[in-house]
Amino acid sequence: MAQYFQIHPDNPQKRLIHQAVEIIHRGGVVVLPTDSSYAIACHIGDKRALDKIRRLRQLSDKHNLTLICKDLTQVSNFTKMGNNEYRLIKSLTPGPFTFILDATKEVPRRLQHPKKKTIGIRVPDNILVQLLLEELGEPLFSSTLILPNQTEAETDPYDIREKLEQELDLIIDFGIIESQETTMISCVNNTFEILRQGIGIAPMLE
Repeated sequence: MAQYFQIHPDNPQKRLIHQAVEIIHRGGVVVLPTDSSYAIACHIGDKRALDKIRRLRQLSDKHNLTLICKDLTQVSNFTKMGNNEYRLIKSLTPGPFTFILDATKEVPRRLQHPKKKTIGIRVPDNILVQLLLEELGEPLFSSTLILPNQTEAETDPYDIREKLEQELDLIIDFGIIESQETTMISCVNNTFEILRQGIGIAPMLE
């Protein structure tokens, strides 16, 4: 049964941040807020937790998986990022964007796109996620919390608790978060392309 943390959006309790990181280190599957929606996340090295997320979301092997990173230093450790990619991502983060980049060997193969060997990267503008990642010291695997047969992410942590309490290890209540899509940008083959226009605005690519 999931633990349920109500974390203050302006002054997150450090004690609860520490407990959340401990749960992640133990292989926990957690629901956390981002700057666009609630997401379901786990440690990038935990196959059992990843498999549970795939099952809950009913994700195919071809689905683009995403790492939530704290900053560009973490992004550069897990992706092949040249100067142009660095400048673009630096100018748009933190913010509601997902960047598709070629993965490095630091990314477990099960997280890479099976054919393209790419990985999605996010640097959310959310104080709780930033604090979690700072204490964790590495990225998290994440996926938007869209349940099977639904088209939008879950918005209410109380509803999430009612639906998934038996499946999760932790639900972080950060209040109601309206479901919005990130803007997805492909950064492979030395070209930039907006694959999906969401709430993030990238004027340099318009």
